[in-house]
Amino acid sequence: MSDVYDPTRLGQANNTGDTDALFLKVFSNEILATFEKTQIMKPLHTIRTISSGKSATFATIGTATAAYHTPGENIMTKSHDHDADGSTAEVSKYTTNFNMNEQVVNIDKMLVSSTFIPNIDELKNHFDVRGQFSKELGTALAQRFDRAVLKTLAAGATDSSAQPSGQPAGINFNGATSTGAELVSTIAKIAQLLDENDVPDDGTRFAILKPEEYYKLVSTDNIAIQKDYGGSGGVAAGNIPQIAGINIFKSNNLKAVAVASQPDSDDSSSNNDVFGASGAGYNPTNLSSTVILGGHPSAVGTVKLLDLATESDYSVQHQGTLMVAKYAMGHAVLRAGACVNVT
Repeated sequence: MSDVYDPTRLGQANNTGDTDALFLKVFSNEILATFEKTQIMKPLHTIRTISSGKSATFATIGTATAAYHTPGENIMTKSHDHDADGSTAEVSKYTTNFNMNEQVVNIDKMLVSSTFIPNIDELKNHFDVRGQFSKELGTALAQRFDRAVLKTLAAGATDSSAQPSGQPAGINFNGATSTGAELVSTIAKIAQLLDENDVPDDGTRFAILKPEEYYKLVSTDNIAIQKDYGGSGGVAAGNIPQIAGINIFKSNNLKAVAVASQPDSDDSSSNNDVFGASGAGYNPTNLSSTVILGGHPSAVGTVKLLDLATESDYSVQHQGTLMVAKYAMGHAVLRAGACVNVT
């Protein structure tokens, strides 16, 4: 008669195979759920997935023109265009010669969040830490993802140079933000400027505020939450869904964008120098007074080479478990005229 105890291994599928098999699935699901819940920028910009390669190209196309047609005249007719310097050039009278360009978005280095759990510590511990650790890893990646996209958005908004394909430059202005009423007026100004840049008003425009400014909107004297004025927010829930057709969000990550002296330490290794200077990466240089970032999903693009992935491995030689969450993506400005920075 054997006195060897045959335990039920909680991480083993159907009592066979790897004793950590189910643990890895739980670990992956917890990280994915936390990542999806914590980050806000995923639905607010354009994302493209590639299966291989180091970059992807987004096409930028200029706007079309229109002209009144003279009956009987060939639509392909050329006319003489007189430039300011007195020279002339033949241009199409009716047809549009579209300005076209491309934006190449490179894949940055692999972003990882990891932890190592010594086996002896886990044996001594009287409560489970893997669940909480996995959530924290997911949160870390989500925060860095949001900050990278926000910094790219800020770079587009503050870029006053000539844009590809004749598109308008970024929207960068000083707005009143001391009170809830002033914030409502400033957000309405954002809507106006987006209209003037011909940015689609399709219900996906957005504005992201720091918590301090966001909760100024949730004041009892603010017309944004007063039903008599068409407001749809509420003090009880503490939310403001929309102002002037712009979806309202709050993010503490805006502080990381706004404080020039507090960049992410290794963002300079980015392959997308969104602020222009060589090796600058996503580090802001002139955004210490940023209060609101906003725009339209067409403003910024992300290319995914490796979506959020997880690994967990027990190391015999180190007597512990290494837990890793990672992704490989890159971000760049696609349409500066749809990027907004309010100071």
